[in-house]
Amino acid sequence: MNANQFLKALEQLRSWREYTFILALAERAFPNYALFADAVGMKGGAKVRQMLDQAWTMLEENSGDAQVTQMLARLEGLSPDPDAYDMYGVYPAHDFCRLFEQALLNRLNNTRSRALEAALWATDTVAQFIEMSEGEELDEDELVRLLDRHELMKLDKAFQREVLLEVKRQRVPVASFIATIREMAANDGVSNIGIAIDDAEPE
Repeated sequence: MNANQFLKALEQLRSWREYTFILALAERAFPNYALFADAVGMKGGAKVRQMLDQAWTMLEENSGDAQVTQMLARLEGLSPDPDAYDMYGVYPAHDFCRLFEQALLNRLNNTRSRALEAALWATDTVAQFIEMSEGEELDEDELVRLLDRHELMKLDKAFQREVLLEVKRQRVPVASFIATIREMAANDGVSNIGIAIDDAEPE
């Protein structure tokens, strides 16, 4: 699957497949939120973890609009404002919240395609982290080369494509399939920018 085929396939995702894809991106990014929340003393890590768990159960259980709307409101209250913090970690934490929001919005109304936008957001989180940590002294061409060959970018691309292929070949979201995608997305607690959930416990 080349880049154009990947993008087209994302645009064609619908219903539970699109929801699963976006939710997997959010799951992979969750450590970015949990570690930021712990660093600044926010009490949201455990609450958001519970919401993510609940979101996964929605693949097997019918969820009413009221439940999803309530989760969206709670997420908004737990999402950090990048303008309120003078530290880089707020950005990947906020990016996670955007991804999770897109998954929930898809569950509420799946008439609008959201998977491609979410995929680009997730990749942009990785690119910004690489630029911040390794690319500040590079010119534009050098930065492009760094991003092209960086291991985190390769891992992000491989993960997104693997999830896409899994949801495309699956007929219905049975429990074993959901467990496989969740485990893949959780990545042993390591996020898309390479930080580990074991570095801190959500409060």
